[in-house]
Amino acid sequence: MSKYRDLVISYDEDLQLFRTGVQRCWFGVLVLGVGVAPWAGAALGGNYVVYLLNLTGIAVIVALGLNLLIGSTGLVSLGHAAFLAVGAYTAGILANKLGFPFWMTVTLSGVLTGGVGVIVGLPALRLKGLYLGLATLAFQFIAEHLILHWEGLTGGSNGMAVPRPALGGFVFDTDLRFYYLTAPLALLLGLGIANLQRSRFGRALVAIRDSDVAAEAVGVNLARYKTLAFGVSAAYAGVAGSLFAHYLGYIGPDHFTVLLSVEYLTMVIVGGMGSILGSVLGAIFITLLPEGLRVLEGQWRSSYPSLVLPDLRALVMGLVLILFIVFEPEGLAGLWRRVREYWQEWPFSKK
Repeated sequence: MSKYRDLVISYDEDLQLFRTGVQRCWFGVLVLGVGVAPWAGAALGGNYVVYLLNLTGIAVIVALGLNLLIGSTGLVSLGHAAFLAVGAYTAGILANKLGFPFWMTVTLSGVLTGGVGVIVGLPALRLKGLYLGLATLAFQFIAEHLILHWEGLTGGSNGMAVPRPALGGFVFDTDLRFYYLTAPLALLLGLGIANLQRSRFGRALVAIRDSDVAAEAVGVNLARYKTLAFGVSAAYAGVAGSLFAHYLGYIGPDHFTVLLSVEYLTMVIVGGMGSILGSVLGAIFITLLPEGLRVLEGQWRSSYPSLVLPDLRALVMGLVLILFIVFEPEGLAGLWRRVREYWQEWPFSKK
């Protein structure tokens, strides 16, 4: 029956990334779709659509790392915007003050932010759940304070200019060109998470999520794996922060607020915890949702100029998060799985 199609009969088969030719074919379609997406978007909506695609790609990278931490390990982070800030300012300092090339700024931003993540993850050895979330939230506020007041390094409230990336003599100075940096990196990092989840490391993280007591009883080093999970998750955010800084060309304190951390958390919950597809779907949904709200708010203001509207972005984000937790706890990935299973079993699916 179709519900047994995903079952495997050997460990080697379980380690395979693509188990069937159909899966390899669909991956090829995905790569082709990613390649032509900016051209189709530019034809439909101009450069603004390509701009949104770039922001979505950056958000996908952050969501992949955060989902590894929350969905696979069961550790909560409410300060991932701070990791994004570390990566962004590291890229800005390396590019502006030290003249490092783009490929080095991206790499070192990820490595340095990963190291910061290991340090921030130390409270995870003693804390869990809400208390760990509060500890990471404290890191978020500390990062915001340092960005604003360490003016000699970050520029303070004036922010910092970041040059456009270049590889050799080729400068990625347009939205379309930058897309072909963001999309391949997001794809490669997604494949990295997929392979990581199948490794000994990924299985240890799942064991910790299910029961850290049982995981420790069978030999899993909790201290090592919890801190490494924070490190890998932060490294992904650092790479995304570097891309974010180079893409915008300017970074400031307003780019890395606690609301952004909540948005990343919402991406994981809305998309589906522990799912790579959920990370992608959640990032797309939460990135594009504010743009729809902005258009809707503009129409309301033009139609009713005397109407006082609340902060729709924060209001709707909170409402979406609550609705998904209550009615769709498996997120968009769970919804897609049920739709797929329905059509696989049709016309014999359960009513």
